[in-house]
Amino acid sequence: MIPMPRVIPSSVGRLLCGISVALLAACGGRSAGDLRAPAIGAAAPAYAAIDLEGQPVALAALKGRVVVLNVWATWCLPCRDEIPQLEALHEQFAAQGVTTVGVSVDAAGMGADVRDFMTEHDMRYTVWLDPDHEFSLKFLTIGVPETFVLDRAGVIRWRKIGAFRQGDTTLAAAVRRALGS
Repeated sequence: MIPMPRVIPSSVGRLLCGISVALLAACGGRSAGDLRAPAIGAAAPAYAAIDLEGQPVALAALKGRVVVLNVWATWCLPCRDEIPQLEALHEQFAAQGVTTVGVSVDAAGMGADVRDFMTEHDMRYTVWLDPDHEFSLKFLTIGVPETFVLDRAGVIRWRKIGAFRQGDTTLAAAVRRALGS
C-alpha cells in the first residue's frame, strides 16, 4: 500500500482554495450543498461574455430567439467532432430564429487562435470568449463539450453533457421542440 501524504502541497492548496472562493463568489455565498445546476424548465442564469472583437455580449440580448449554447475549447477533441453538426444545425435553423453560440473556454488572450481555429474548421456560427469560465460556474457544467437549448423566453429546454455523435438527431429535435413552444 502506498502511503498518502498528510499535507497538500502549497500549489495544490492554493488551487483548491481559489476554486472554492470562485465557486462561493459565483454562487452568492451559498454552501456546496446548495449548488444545483439550472434545471430543465428553469430560466437560464444571467450570463455575459465577450465576442471575438472584444465587445460585451449577453444572453439576455438573445431573448425572443431559440438559443443553442455549446461550451467548447480548441484543445478538446470531442468538441472538434461536434463542429460539423453544430454548423449544419446553424445553417438549417438560423432563418427560423435560432442562434447558435459556441462559448469558448480557451485561456485569456487566445481570441486570435480561436478565430484561426474557426476558419480552419469552417465555423460560421457565433462564438463568445469565456476564459474565466463564468458560463461553467453559472450553469454548473461538468466539462466540455456541453450543450444547452433555450427557448424564446430564455428557459432551458434541453441539456447534453458530453459530445453528441455523428448522426445524433436529439439536438435538432430539441431545437424543433423549442421553436414550437
